[in-house]
Amino acid sequence: MEPDKRSNLHFDSKSVYLPPDEASKSINPPLFMSSSFQYDAEIYKQVVDGERKAVNIYGRCGNPTEYQFEEQMTLIEGADACLATASGMAAISVTLLGLLKAGDHIVCDWTTYSSTHEMLDHRLTDYAIQTTFVDTADPQAVREAVRPNTKVIYFETIANPTMKVAEISPLVEIARSNNIILVCDNTFASPYVMRPLEWGVDIVVESATKFIGGHSDAIGGAICMKSDQLPADYMEQLRWSTMVKLGSPLSPFNAWILLRGIQTLSVRLQRQCQTAAKLASYLEKHSKVKRVWYPGLKSHPQHKVAKQQMPDFGGMLTFEVDNEKDALKVLDNLKLCCFAASLGGVRTTTQIPASMAFLDVPEEQRLAMNIADGMIRISTGLEDAGDLMADFDAALGLI
Repeated sequence: MEPDKRSNLHFDSKSVYLPPDEASKSINPPLFMSSSFQYDAEIYKQVVDGERKAVNIYGRCGNPTEYQFEEQMTLIEGADACLATASGMAAISVTLLGLLKAGDHIVCDWTTYSSTHEMLDHRLTDYAIQTTFVDTADPQAVREAVRPNTKVIYFETIANPTMKVAEISPLVEIARSNNIILVCDNTFASPYVMRPLEWGVDIVVESATKFIGGHSDAIGGAICMKSDQLPADYMEQLRWSTMVKLGSPLSPFNAWILLRGIQTLSVRLQRQCQTAAKLASYLEKHSKVKRVWYPGLKSHPQHKVAKQQMPDFGGMLTFEVDNEKDALKVLDNLKLCCFAASLGGVRTTTQIPASMAFLDVPEEQRLAMNIADGMIRISTGLEDAGDLMADFDAALGLI
């Protein structure tokens, strides 16, 4: 199928269809497990002349399986180009280190993935890159934080772990009027729920480890872009100037696994969104639960924004009990659900963000992010919703 016809397909079809391999006619993509590739005089000349994407050179620079994953991500994100990386944090690091230099400034939401926050608040300061943390759901706060040296505004489609949803259109307006690149982490939503590039965001980063892979068996990341504010070849510039130099490419095997995951993304997320909505409604009425955060609930502070921006509300939700001790008791007594790190898999997975993912973030900063000690994060899987409710009910009954 020609590329222009593929781009006109609906999302479900884009996810499932992969062009047959030209050599073997296999309907599944081949796996190229090679660290090096054979040169000849023509390939040598292309490399010397700078036509590096046109040929296979070395595994750290790219791999045919990785390129196919990039092509598939470009398609489902509605992007112009994609760069695959070894993990979601590699995608974030490569993006920011590629865009920024000493003396630059970032405006970032207070509430992001803990490793993102720590990198901005601690590591990038070592390179004289400063960050101002604000509530990106408040456009005026973002405007007031912009400086002459601001190069990036960074936010998450659905914030980890508070489920906050920032309105994208005002952020796009602020970025455009100040010649700033708008970067969005879309991991909690996935391309099935939200495609920020279609709303004017310049760069989207994904932890493909999560919903895109979907089976808790491969780690990877993706950087996707629209070329409205960036050069058309920016992803290739980023590959050679930053990703290759940091040594953070996606491995061929993980690219192959993640390609398989993309093919079931729609059916998995459809079910996970349905289950999350049912579970959120159930927990909101539970006597042992203080509060529930889910964009699909009318009680969510940005419910109207989420409803405007998203065709569905995602497979993630958060609820709160009185304290960390109660939270631990609940999760330690779940039988069907998994008590573990990460998210986006076919098993419903739970964690206590304050003492797990955000353990190294100082308490005062966690409180500024609205991350309470008794907060529990849920990534819904493919189990029966009734069975999940029964599992939580039994565990909550013990506190």
